[in-house]
Amino acid sequence: MKAIRMPWAAPAAVESQRAPRQSPVEDEVVALYDQLRVPVMRYLLANRVPAADAEEIVQEIFLLLFRNLQKEKLGVNTAGWVFGAAHNFWLKHREKTRREAGLVDGWDAGSEGVADPTARADSMLLSAERQQTLMAVVRALPEPQQQCLQLRAEGLRYREIAKILGMSLGSVANALQSALARLARADR
Repeated sequence: MKAIRMPWAAPAAVESQRAPRQSPVEDEVVALYDQLRVPVMRYLLANRVPAADAEEIVQEIFLLLFRNLQKEKLGVNTAGWVFGAAHNFWLKHREKTRREAGLVDGWDAGSEGVADPTARADSMLLSAERQQTLMAVVRALPEPQQQCLQLRAEGLRYREIAKILGMSLGSVANALQSALARLARADR
């Protein structure tokens, strides 16, 4: 008996030409990309990486993540690995820009002065002044304290920060405690 082909059903030839389904590794990388792309971009932009370069770095990180997951070369904490890779790419980028242009480290000055547009003018001014003061304090922090603060703001745990920055757990705790104390004093 001849099989009846339903008009809405795709012929076998068309079925075989469709793109193959994603592997579990691809699914995992896509999910991690969706989850971590913005925080990693914030981290890179806060370290004065131009947006176009930061976007390229993010793509390189997730390509490298995909390759490592395919080879099963990662441990359990992929988010920590992603931020560690972002930190390493940032260090390379910083060295490259230092050699090319002699740029100074610091937080992105373009992130200063962002105020709530619905607030009254006087509260907007106070908010902008407060933010400028706090950003000046952050820029004045030693680089390890800035890095610890940025990574902690992205939600990483002390242990992950220590691994990424190559510091001891106690050094991370002390750096964060000092940084937060200086910010609290400035915010009085």
